Amino acid sequence: MIAASQHPPSGRFLPLVHPPAGSAAAAPLLSLEDFTVSFLHDGGRTHVVHGIDLTLQRGEALGIVGESGCGKSVTWLAALRLLGKRAVTSGRVLLNGRDMCAFSERDMADVRGGRIGVIFQDPTSCLNPVLSIGAQIGEALRLHRGLTGKAAQREALRLLDRVGIADAPRRLRQYAHELSGGMNQRVMIAIALAGEPDVLVADEPTTALDATIQAQILDLIRDIRRDTGMGLVLISHDLGVIADLCDRVAVMYAGRVVETAATDDLLGSPRHPYTRGLMAALPSLEGPRVRLTPVGGTVPSPDAMPPGCAFAPRCGHAQTECNGQVPSLRPAGQRHLSACLRLDALGREWERKARRPDPVLQDLGQLDGHERRELSA
Repeated sequence: MIAASQHPPSGRFLPLVHPPAGSAAAAPLLSLEDFTVSFLHDGGRTHVVHGIDLTLQRGEALGIVGESGCGKSVTWLAALRLLGKRAVTSGRVLLNGRDMCAFSERDMADVRGGRIGVIFQDPTSCLNPVLSIGAQIGEALRLHRGLTGKAAQREALRLLDRVGIADAPRRLRQYAHELSGGMNQRVMIAIALAGEPDVLVADEPTTALDATIQAQILDLIRDIRRDTGMGLVLISHDLGVIADLCDRVAVMYAGRVVETAATDDLLGSPRHPYTRGLMAALPSLEGPRVRLTPVGGTVPSPDAMPPGCAFAPRCGHAQTECNGQVPSLRPAGQRHLSACLRLDALGREWERKARRPDPVLQDLGQLDGHERRELSA
């Protein structure tokens, strides 16, 4: 059960500043500007994220996709200052126009779970094993909304019902080890929603779950976003999941964004070799059976980054110039950016091939959400 707190909230909750209608209505809700992350160690410093620029509009869903080790989770954990003192950042992280890099630790504690809710990959390791589910939801309600006692208990019951947990009064008294993995992830979502956030950051929220439960959790996230209008940052290695839930996609490789576009544009016409490689590794549901083409090699280690384009050693289109210059993002279409030195030449080549559509790219662009998830399962 949820007991009344002996420690009232600080009263320092950060105000949500909405722009005046018609003036700055298009201003991003959340943005990263030239954001970098490095880690200090005995041998010096290792740079892992390099000059990220991303924006999230109000009510938008932004997908961050890439292989393990590409820096997608580190970017957002560092932006929320969850990586400890060895993580060093530069650039700006703007929430409603305010730079969170300048916030005190106390202000950041108000932001995390308040303005920004977070769902982590493994709920079992994130939930406190010695506190009941009710106590953990109650803590979030006290810290971010000032609710205690019966008011907190009523809201905790409502949250459990909202995330699809039956027999909520009994669940409040239980502990994480008494619940299934899928139910624990629903509890994590309830805790993330307790502060009524404007943004939900979901870091690989279904990786540890079986396929059926994955689909249920993704449908829950979609419903919550539709009902609340909150922004969503969905981090995943699964392009099918990203395609299902997100309005825009940013593809990351070796600590950089290499392509970003509206989801339909990226699926219909990927303009970076790495993105095309990710999509070519997905099976086609229709047409003749073809051998899948995995992306050869692995993401380079941050302390052994090749010169020039980090993807060049794995890229079948690389030329000499790719080994001498780090490409920057440049226009590849309307609100479509790609970081490839051979963007124009490859674009012409791919346009010629587009007259003979790739069945994998065509299928993925036309599937509905459930079919995309089945394809990537």
